[in-house]
Amino acid sequence: MFVRTVYATGHPDRIEQTLDRFRTEALVLLTGRPGYRGYGLFADRALGKITMSSWWGSAEAERDSDAALAQRRGELLSPLGGTVTVDVWEALVTAPPGEAGPGGGFRLTRSEVDPARADEAAGVFRDRVLPVLEQGAGFVTAAMLADRSTGRLAVGAIYADQEGFEASRGPTADARAQALTALGGTLRSLEEFDVVLLDRPAHPGQ
Repeated sequence: MFVRTVYATGHPDRIEQTLDRFRTEALVLLTGRPGYRGYGLFADRALGKITMSSWWGSAEAERDSDAALAQRRGELLSPLGGTVTVDVWEALVTAPPGEAGPGGGFRLTRSEVDPARADEAAGVFRDRVLPVLEQGAGFVTAAMLADRSTGRLAVGAIYADQEGFEASRGPTADARAQALTALGGTLRSLEEFDVVLLDRPAHPGQ
């Protein structure tokens, strides 16, 4: 699968207005488009940050959807009045989809490895990190995304409630450090967001 992520920042006082727009329109715009596989919307309200991801069954479906929806996406983000960054990734590892909504937590880490080690990184995540995440109370789902050309990795994990989310920080930190040491990788960022909206329907072959 291929995943388009959007990372937007702006004035915190305008974040809720922007989120309301996506709550109303996002799934209407996405559902039914060829190749659609899911959507997540997450926010750091205190700092005025929004990140979102849309999942697609093929690179072509991702490209076609972006061509059709990019203008409206910009209009929906306009109240935030800040910066917007769009990236496209290949999903290397995905846990089964689950359900989460307001009250849930989303942890996002970005790291880099030698591009030639992307598949090795996927194996390390699948075999060493994901089992740790899955043991945590309230775990919903997780994924590793990659840009194979640069070696950039993005790992996201979702929890259904704040209690489980907070309890997962320590075990996740240990697993993350061990994995990056094994890969000779570099951690670039660690962020946490509130879950605003999650739509990850199960599809054959996922």
